[in-house]
Amino acid sequence: MPYDQQEDTPDDALLVLYANGDGAAARILTLRLTPRIFAHAFRMLGDRAEAEDVAQEAMIRLFKQAPDWRQGEAKVTTWLYRVTANLCTDRLRKSRGVALDAIPEPEDGAKSAAQEMQDRARADALQNALATLPDRQRQAVVLRHIDGQSNPEIAEIMEISVEAVESLTARGKRALAEALASQRDALGYTDG
Repeated sequence: MPYDQQEDTPDDALLVLYANGDGAAARILTLRLTPRIFAHAFRMLGDRAEAEDVAQEAMIRLFKQAPDWRQGEAKVTTWLYRVTANLCTDRLRKSRGVALDAIPEPEDGAKSAAQEMQDRARADALQNALATLPDRQRQAVVLRHIDGQSNPEIAEIMEISVEAVESLTARGKRALAEALASQRDALGYTDG
């Protein structure tokens, strides 16, 4: 199948094409999925290099799974988020006590230096506050409010009930609000 036609092909179909020897399908999947799982890993770990390692390992596991992939049983992205989350959890357990680095978002050329500094301060504050949450709360909050996953998708990724997801995200949001409340003025948030 020509490359330009494969760009609209669903993830699971591309995975099957890859399993059947189509290298272009692997390139499309990599370009399509790696940024999303890297972003998720970065939000979970707070370290760019660790997140890159996790994203690479998750993609390797996906491609190893390709020959055994059963279309229609699970979404590729759901499976991949679950693997990524598990890899992050493993790394977090191994690195307890190590401070997480706060990395700024990519620069936007249209922003002023002051806006970039404020954005970085906000990203740093959010990352630091996320780091204070228990692992499962952090994972649920990141999947829901940063990655934009639905509660049923999160439940499948985390292998818990939708009610448990709702509880984790609600408790996580409250904890984040409390952790960030004292910094509202410094971060440029006003009640106006």
